[in-house]
Amino acid sequence: MKKQIGDLWAEFWDGRTQREKTLLMWGGLVAAIALVYLVLWAPAYEGRARLRENLPVMQRQLAQMTAQANEARSLAGTVEGVMPTGGALKDALAKSLADNGMQPAQVQVIGAAVQIQLKNASFPEWTMWLDDVRKLYKVQVAEAHIQALKPDGQVDLTASLQPASPK
Repeated sequence: MKKQIGDLWAEFWDGRTQREKTLLMWGGLVAAIALVYLVLWAPAYEGRARLRENLPVMQRQLAQMTAQANEARSLAGTVEGVMPTGGALKDALAKSLADNGMQPAQVQVIGAAVQIQLKNASFPEWTMWLDDVRKLYKVQVAEAHIQALKPDGQVDLTASLQPASPK
């Protein structure tokens, strides 16, 4: 294949006069320079100018995002310290139970604690829910009475949750 191409090129080149060869060489050189300029030099030069123009804007955006991230980190610590109590805790726990598909028989505030009664509840689901609210609302179980039912994993329970004491 290479030999055929080489032979074809040699036949074409040998068929040209000296003046045609000179014009083809200069034309090829100009075409090569134009190609290098259009494909390599111009896009790089324009891209460099565009970056030079956009870099200060991007640096300001980065500084702003960094400041916002630092502010968010500092505010996250203050939010963790706020624990709902009383009626707010009762409402939050009732909503969380409903969101997790557990309908409480009763949710009431008793002193500083919130008492929850569930009938025919899934014990594994309740323990996962309890772990989630323990972390989310910073509560602890003050008292719990759990009675196993005939179907495996189902229970009737009464639990009192109160705000966790700071450590």
